Amino acid sequence: MRLIKIILILSGLSFSQGFLHTAGKEIVEGNGEPILLRGFGLGGWLVPEGYMLINRAWIEGFESPTQIENHVVDLIGEEKSNEFWDEYRKNFVSRADIDQIAEWGFNHIRLPFHYKQFHTEDGSTPIGYEIVDTLLSWCEPYNMYVILDMHCAPGAQNGGPISDSDGIARLWLEEDKKELTVQIWREIADYYSDNTLIGGYDLINEPVLPGGVSLTEFKQLYIDITQAIREVDQNHIVFVEGNWYGTDFSGLTPPWDNNMSYSFHKYWGETDISTIQSYLSMRNTYNVPLWMGESGENSNSWYYETLIKLLEENNIGWNFWCHKKADKITSPYSAIISPEYNNLLNYFEGNTVPPTSQEAEYALSTLTENLKIENCHVNEGVISCLTDPEYGSVSKPYRAHSIPGTIAAVHYDVGNWGISYTDDNWYNNGDGGYNDGWSYRNDGVDVESNTNPNGYPYNIGWTETGEWLGYTVENVTPGNYNINVSVASNGDGGMFFIQINGVNISVLNVPTSTGGWYNWSDLTIPNVEISNENQFIRLQIVQGGFNIESISFESVLSTPKEDAVLNKFKLETAYPNPFNNNIKIPYKTSGDNIISAKIFNLMGQSVIDLFEGNIKKGTHYLTWNGLNNLGQEVPSGTYIFVIENEQSFYTQKLLLLK
Repeated sequence: MRLIKIILILSGLSFSQGFLHTAGKEIVEGNGEPILLRGFGLGGWLVPEGYMLINRAWIEGFESPTQIENHVVDLIGEEKSNEFWDEYRKNFVSRADIDQIAEWGFNHIRLPFHYKQFHTEDGSTPIGYEIVDTLLSWCEPYNMYVILDMHCAPGAQNGGPISDSDGIARLWLEEDKKELTVQIWREIADYYSDNTLIGGYDLINEPVLPGGVSLTEFKQLYIDITQAIREVDQNHIVFVEGNWYGTDFSGLTPPWDNNMSYSFHKYWGETDISTIQSYLSMRNTYNVPLWMGESGENSNSWYYETLIKLLEENNIGWNFWCHKKADKITSPYSAIISPEYNNLLNYFEGNTVPPTSQEAEYALSTLTENLKIENCHVNEGVISCLTDPEYGSVSKPYRAHSIPGTIAAVHYDVGNWGISYTDDNWYNNGDGGYNDGWSYRNDGVDVESNTNPNGYPYNIGWTETGEWLGYTVENVTPGNYNINVSVASNGDGGMFFIQINGVNISVLNVPTSTGGWYNWSDLTIPNVEISNENQFIRLQIVQGGFNIESISFESVLSTPKEDAVLNKFKLETAYPNPFNNNIKIPYKTSGDNIISAKIFNLMGQSVIDLFEGNIKKGTHYLTWNGLNNLGQEVPSGTYIFVIENEQSFYTQKLLLLK
């Protein structure tokens, strides 16, 4: 086999059928057909980063892979730590994750890896090859390419935790680190040289040169790696990232290989063509393709404007960072953080006493369990902005709404800024401040947790003049309705109006104070006639400074309030809460009622229908044993109990701890 490779190198033969490669400014498949790369980075899988695994912005000392690994060893020991990481990797990315990415229509994966996964000091077999081989087997049914990304190079390529650095980018300062990097890439290329599903080699992720390192030295390491790869592999693209986190290509032109692509990263900032013009000029000058290897950590509309419009209009393939995190709104999947794991994070911050090894082991097991794709919260708006071609032009329901009925304010439509909503500060331009609530949805609309235990789980906050929210209602019973908007204020008040299918209905003044930010009060527009066609409800803020919980449509022909009082019911406090095996939920009714009781998870998905039917006057109890409608155990976490009749609606949060 080695002899054949040498002959190919010496003869300069062209690419084998099926290998992704470059052709001028294009990246093409083996048959020469251009391909626009659209993919996901599997960040956090082989290179755990602290911010991905916490429900807060940052924990000092819990940032880099080595810091995280050391914490786990300190808590549960070496043997249990190895078991934890095996389970972590098994659940973070499984065949089901790849199946879903393929179903969304993506054609490649960028796999960040730590150099230690392909190199061992004791000569034992590195784990990286088995992991990549398994990933390739999952990708094979879809002909999905895998681009290998050295995310943590020997010595670290920048001074940050993302490269597992000790604070110094030693790769550029120590010759043995450079030599090891070259060696590892040569070994990887030798192993995968004949694999047509390998899309290429992303040589060094987000380099940042320390002071005193020249651009000549910068380029030379890339050339050395490329030459080592070409000794054993003529088939695969080498992707070259610029300095300063993949943004500055000074010193890296002209290209030194006939099968290479420049790869830039784009986070934050504006979305006009001027922001990528230097890359386009480089492509045109040197007849070499571009690939945008990382972008994310922003609002859905920014993703759409940048990833979809800006890049694809300029024929640039892209890769989204990343497909899964813990308790984050910026990725398609978000693992729910259990109370036990949250206590562990509090300990890492120095706020609690050390847990026992048994407590820590259990807390970590809840993380691995909740990382399974089937247990994650689905951020539907993120998926839509990346996959729905109508995202920029059509406003679509986030949830099915009905009239009569109640619409949670946070269930505004899915669609681009200006199509389904507007928000005063809707994307991250570099300061990170585009979302004040950081809960539930990722449009820049300020969604926060509702602290009223009898209200909806989330509400809209930090309203500003000129903002609006749109709601498409497709299930409409024509008639006359009182429209009730549940609002809260604490000293500012405000003003808004409701518009239905483009017609202004009424302007409402929010009182200066309702008694607190989560003390909800209904403002009513009486006797509004609604036709039987689809309705687009627009809540337009004229003067901000209040919170919004819900909009309800109540038929004026419904049971009079005095009758409703006779048949009212009241939800009591569930106990024990938190619970393990069973929780009892008491409620009282003053007359005969038809009651519906259900439990939902925090993403609004139905977990189980507890009860629906007639009940008599008196005190009643419902019991939930932590199972779903299929009789399966649900993971630890917070769930929402909802009970209602025609006149009343109550919710309560239930905390399941296993």
